[in-house]
Amino acid sequence: MTLSSPCIDPPAIEASRLPHVPPGVLIVNKPDGWTSHDVVMRVRAVLGIQKVGHAGTLDPHATGVLPILIGKGTKIAQYLLDWDKEYLAVLQLGQKTDTQDAWGTLLEDVPCNAVTEDDVRSAFKYFRGSIQQVPPMYSAVKVGGQPLYKKARKGQTVERQAKTVVIHDLEIQRMALPEVSFRVACSKGTYVRTLCEDIGDRLGVGGHLKWLQRSRVGPLYLDQALNLESLTDGLKYGGAFCSLDHVLGEFPVVTVNGDDARKVLHGNAISWIRVERAEEESGTATPEENGRVRVKSKDGVLLALGKGPSLQSGQSGPVLVVDTVLG
Repeated sequence: MTLSSPCIDPPAIEASRLPHVPPGVLIVNKPDGWTSHDVVMRVRAVLGIQKVGHAGTLDPHATGVLPILIGKGTKIAQYLLDWDKEYLAVLQLGQKTDTQDAWGTLLEDVPCNAVTEDDVRSAFKYFRGSIQQVPPMYSAVKVGGQPLYKKARKGQTVERQAKTVVIHDLEIQRMALPEVSFRVACSKGTYVRTLCEDIGDRLGVGGHLKWLQRSRVGPLYLDQALNLESLTDGLKYGGAFCSLDHVLGEFPVVTVNGDDARKVLHGNAISWIRVERAEEESGTATPEENGRVRVKSKDGVLLALGKGPSLQSGQSGPVLVVDTVLG
């Protein structure tokens, strides 16, 4: 399934007009037909920033929330990838394709006359909670060191291990059989394409994903997202931009003072005793043992992500371990 890039050259922009964009996350509404990499390239060109990445790939024909990481924001991708996701989708019953979506080759076409709305509701209930999913062949999952989609493009099929994913919420929004519109909130690693095919198989008629929009990634929502046209036309990002401190707000805060702040910026572990004293002064909550924390300076500047209190060989007591320097 090869798609040509829809990106066009961005308009020439004078360096003096380029906005200063601090490290953080830009929430973009990915257009239909664009790859996630296309969006990264456009943002990189328009903002004049080389260090740009994304967290959570969307298929080319899917639209919706794509977190774009700016500057040192690229260092936090691993934390964003763990977030739950929410999607709006349309299931087409009766047709199976080799890609599990509307852009693949049709494999089966089964009449759905006998399928009732009650049948569909019953099938949807079966897929709530923890379920097993087999990753699709057209996916980036690696088997033998090679992404599955590369094997699929060669017409190869390999055995894949099922994995556990969690469907937190699965709500039918509209039925016009053989189409079913629904909303799903799910754990990382969930393939909505596979969910559609599995629901269709349970109903005995097969199915595929006809349309998909990601409406949420963790605390980032579609109504915050920026359309790329707005970025190129006005160079404004407003509420679509989140600071690293805001995005990482799930982690408790500890503070460090004086020379300890310099050590943190060099990635050095420091005694947890000194962190606790600074913490008491700032009034922040005590983290769990070896838990993830945001490390800030006394004046509130985010310096790093770390873990603590942690025990390390060669240390006389618990320490704050610095994982990712952000300051």
